[in-house]
Amino acid sequence: MIHVTDIRKRFGDLEVLRGVTLDVARGEVVSVVGASGAGKTTLLQILGTLSRPDDGRATIDGVDPFALGDRELSRFRNERIGFVFQFHHLLPEFTAFENVCIPGFIGRRPRAEVERRADELLTLMGLAGRRGHKPNQLSGGEQQRVAIARALINSPAVLLADEPSGNLDTRNRDEIHRLFFDLRERLGQTTVIVTHDEGLAAMADRKIVMSDGKIL
Repeated sequence: MIHVTDIRKRFGDLEVLRGVTLDVARGEVVSVVGASGAGKTTLLQILGTLSRPDDGRATIDGVDPFALGDRELSRFRNERIGFVFQFHHLLPEFTAFENVCIPGFIGRRPRAEVERRADELLTLMGLAGRRGHKPNQLSGGEQQRVAIARALINSPAVLLADEPSGNLDTRNRDEIHRLFFDLRERLGQTTVIVTHDEGLAAMADRKIVMSDGKIL
């Protein structure tokens, strides 16, 4: 599903990624760990096509996204990649249901199809009874589950998560951790998770350790 070869990224004089090569199989859940400054988030941004590598090759679901023009790249990102961050970034004026629908509408998918999928995902997340609630009416764990549903609305090839449980208490953190593996079992979802949480990292099929811009 993901194939990157000798990826390098520099910011000024600082080389943040120094020849990263990584394969992630379809349906695999991979964790990426390492000290702050190891290059984890930069790698995730490149996998998410939010940043371009200075050198190296990458394919995601058989496509080289960095060979695409800006418009095609934006469409690829919307359709093939789902993002989950430490903070949920839900829009406060919209309900849970509306927040989940937004990426589908941006992708210009049929409204009925998007709304049906949003209901399915909220049910999968255990939030069917909360669809009409706005973010300030939801707990932290519920907000993050809405954010995960939003990331899945376009049935992405890859789900990328950056410290997805870092802002949650122990109970909600454990629920979010289990959820990623439920998604693999139910949807066959390929997932890459950057985390400092050793418990979550150990649950993954594979733990990738980074240091000084390289995979150890």
